[in-house]
Amino acid sequence: MRVPLDQLKSEFKRVLLKLDFAQYKAEKCAIVFAENSRDGVYTHGLNRFPVFVDMVKQGLVKPDAEPTQVGGFGAIEQWDGNLGPGILNAGFCMARAIELAEKNGIGCVAIKNTNHWMRAGTYGWQAADAGMIGICFTNTIANLPPWGGIDPRLGNNPLVIAVPRKEGNVVLDMAISQYSVGKLQQYKMNNEELPLPGGYDKDGKLSTDPTTILASKRALPIGFWKGSGLSLVLDLLASILSQGNSTAKVTQSEKESGVSQVFICIKPQDNEYTTNIIEEILNYTKSSRPEREGGTISYPGENTLKTRKKSLAEGVLVDDRIWEKVLVL
Repeated sequence: MRVPLDQLKSEFKRVLLKLDFAQYKAEKCAIVFAENSRDGVYTHGLNRFPVFVDMVKQGLVKPDAEPTQVGGFGAIEQWDGNLGPGILNAGFCMARAIELAEKNGIGCVAIKNTNHWMRAGTYGWQAADAGMIGICFTNTIANLPPWGGIDPRLGNNPLVIAVPRKEGNVVLDMAISQYSVGKLQQYKMNNEELPLPGGYDKDGKLSTDPTTILASKRALPIGFWKGSGLSLVLDLLASILSQGNSTAKVTQSEKESGVSQVFICIKPQDNEYTTNIIEEILNYTKSSRPEREGGTISYPGENTLKTRKKSLAEGVLVDDRIWEKVLVL
């Protein structure tokens, strides 16, 4: 079924107000959850909302916490999220990175002791909408085995790179596994097979069964060993720059709370060359012959804009089962 965007927002806000969120905090969180679903990232919109509510009830997310600055030098700032809502902390940090980039040409804000930021791409869109190149990443609880290993020791550390563009921003939002954990859970809930192998079964064989992959805890890293290495260095950067918890430390509590994140903004030259080179790269990429008749080639973020337009016109697609859960919260 489809639900109007404003109705999604109002229901999310209603629940958050019952959890003692301040009005403005409930509003901001509700907007992000609703817009994540609006853009087609259901795993970190409506589908994730009941999990977020449970994290608040467990005391892992503190609604009244505010970020505090704990260090910095030059165009770099370090903040402590004080276990506040990850959505609010991340939005704040990207806003600070934008301000620093406006002043210095580049800005970097690292935060420790924060919580899950939901859709990583939210903050890439935030930067690009402000005319900035945005780069951000986070570490997570260990849910990905290193290449050649069996036990989860790496985080599925999302990476976002966004480039502003008047005709539609280019926003790469990627997990380090072939399918994010949320996407695997979505396929499992719908009793669907994955289009491509997304991990291993208990015998170490590649599988398209999301239930089997979640049970083995052996998701497939993107690029095999390359994804494994990328996850490790993102954890290093997030922990070093924020002076916060590593994936190893986060995993000790068995709860994904107190993670470390980094937000970088770069102010691009707003000139004809910048505009032309972006179009040259995108047009050249899209000029490739599609592998099948009627197929299309899209740049990162293009399908998001199409889904957004459809959601605004027809309502946001929701999972009936999860929507009913939210309505009774």
